[in-house]
Amino acid sequence: MSLRRLVLWRHGETDYNAAGRMQGHIDSALTEVGWNQARFAALALARFEPDLVIASDLRRATDTAAVLTDAIGVPLRIDKRLRETHLGDWQGMTGAEVDAQAPGERDRWRTDATWAPPGGESRIDVAERAREVVTDLLRDDDEHETVLLAAHGGLILALTAHLLGLPVALWPSLGGISNCHWVELGRRNGVWRLHAYNAGMTG
Repeated sequence: MSLRRLVLWRHGETDYNAAGRMQGHIDSALTEVGWNQARFAALALARFEPDLVIASDLRRATDTAAVLTDAIGVPLRIDKRLRETHLGDWQGMTGAEVDAQAPGERDRWRTDATWAPPGGESRIDVAERAREVVTDLLRDDDEHETVLLAAHGGLILALTAHLLGLPVALWPSLGGISNCHWVELGRRNGVWRLHAYNAGMTG
């Protein structure tokens, strides 16, 4: 069987998430809450029986992914193309700090997938590099049927919108992904369909 299902899993809570700071490419660490979220979610994600897990090289995603791969014994690949959106000058800042420095620009960033923070990437940029990972999987001779990508909220939103072929103006309508929640996409006759968005376990 060729690739028929993608599960896009956001990492657990990090120290930056807990402090309300914007991460981007900053290599922040999971909190104890984040580790527990990963352990809890892994129980549910195991039912997808992924043949392969690919994680962003940022440790919050790699560590989250390893909780699952260690539990179910599937291979883990690392791919830097799955990194979160580079937030340029905003990285490490709180939302309030960005708003004080550049009033209105965070709202513009949220609602316009073509716009990038100063020195950073747009959602379009992120979707293009993440799409390459999926394209490589579709060409893969190993013919993985279900693959899980452990990544980041901004990237997951952008990649989901791109694979579904949504008009760029509608990308922000998908909304955010909670820590350790996921998106499930199914592929049939070469077309991706959305099966679940921001799904997860709470407890």
